[in-house]
Amino acid sequence: MAKFDESTFDKYPVLPTASGTYRTNLTRKYQNRKKWEGLNLKKIYTIIPGTIIDVLVKNGQLVKEGETLLILEAMKMQSQILMPFDGKIKRVNVKPDDKVPKNHVMVEIA
Repeated sequence: MAKFDESTFDKYPVLPTASGTYRTNLTRKYQNRKKWEGLNLKKIYTIIPGTIIDVLVKNGQLVKEGETLLILEAMKMQSQILMPFDGKIKRVNVKPDDKVPKNHVMVEIA
């Protein structure tokens, strides 16, 4: 069994678990992963790749909850993208006929 070297103890990150706290060695793949970000309610993302059919709002426009912001076509179906709450449009990042990938920010709300 290898002897524990206390001089390297601090280089290992702490991993809390239900049964205790451990120090561990993380893989390079884990250390280089894309960091998780919390949901930003002020940005409206695509959840599937598609094509923008129509944009019904402009920068600076006041919009009520439930109003249609734009129409996105994906998998031969057209979906209305609705305003999640009352607010003002900060920036529209798409225009008709744009091809958008998954997780693209279509609209930003002020």
